[in-house]
This record gives sequence, structure tokens and C-alpha cells, in this order.
Amino acid sequence: MASSSATTIASPSSSGSGITERRGIPGAQFVEDVQTYLNQLGLDVTSALAVLQERLQQYKLVEMKLLAQQRDLQAKIPDIEKCLDVVATLQAKKGTGEALVADFEVAEGIYSRASIEDSDSVCLWLGANVMLEYSCEEATALLQKNLDNAKASLEVLVADLQFLRDQVTITQVTIARVFNWDVHQRRMRQSPAVKDS
Repeated sequence: MASSSATTIASPSSSGSGITERRGIPGAQFVEDVQTYLNQLGLDVTSALAVLQERLQQYKLVEMKLLAQQRDLQAKIPDIEKCLDVVATLQAKKGTGEALVADFEVAEGIYSRASIEDSDSVCLWLGANVMLEYSCEEATALLQKNLDNAKASLEVLVADLQFLRDQVTITQVTIARVFNWDVHQRRMRQSPAVKDS
């Protein structure tokens, strides 16, 4: 998920009890001792803050991608459920001799009415301008499998987003700690000069 050129931020002084990665999303580690953190990375405050800000931006980019995937799945699941309902309705009407009257969308905002006689098959759009004919039983099995996969993917995506939000929070806290430590160090260096004058 994150770019391969991403700079790895590790803190040897951190607690180490957190997850280091989840499905390609690197884990942020809480910095307990800023001085040790800077010394072990060999960075000054400005460089450390730049690295942390870059990591934060990478997390935000990954979050945008995951949110887009989540929106797609949340739109896809109701569509699959509607298709399953239509196939179930066709199967229920099968053999009754009664035609199913349905309104369907031809184009955006344009509908047409159709009378559907007994049918042993349905056609499903598979994407990329591909439509295949399936028996009602095969269509139900395929749609149910797709629905189960979409729901499972959504669950994983929600967990990924929660993990990512935790990493964003940890990174933001680390940025604040490094910045505040730097401000405190500057004040400590200035305070003897103030006392002398």
C-alpha cells in the first residue's frame, strides 16, 4: 500500500509492543525518549520532523485510497444483493405460468417495462463489457460468492483503516513530542543567558 521508496521510521526507544505492519502499511512507533530517538537515528530535530511529516503524508495518501475502496465496496454490496433478489424472484415465479412484469433502467433516467416468461437462465454483467448467461442456480451461487467476498473485503478494509488511523495518531503525537522537546531545549539553552543579563 505504501510506496516502496518510503523512509522507514523506527524508534529503538519505543515500547515495541505495537504491530509493525499490517498488509503493507508500516506501523508507527511511539517515541518515549526524543533525545535517544534523535541520537539513534542520527537526525537533528528539523530532519526528524521532515521525515515524520513525510510519513504522515504517506499515511494520509493510503487512507484516501482505502476510503475510496471502502466506498466502492459499500456501493457494490447493495447491487449484488439486488441481483440476488431478482434471481430469487425469477426462481419463485418459475413454473407458476405467471409472467413477471418488471421495470428496468435502459439508460440513466430512462426505464422500460418488460414481461419475463419462465426462464431457466439469467445474464450477468461481469464487467469490462462482458455479459455471460448462467442458469439461475449458477447465478445465485456466483452472486452469493461475490457477496461473501465483498463483505469479507469490507471487514478487512475497515480493520486496515482503523490500523491506519492509529498510525496517523501515533505519528501526530510523535511530531508534537519532537517539536515540544525542541522548544523545551531551546528555552533551556536561553535561560542561562537570560539569568546572566
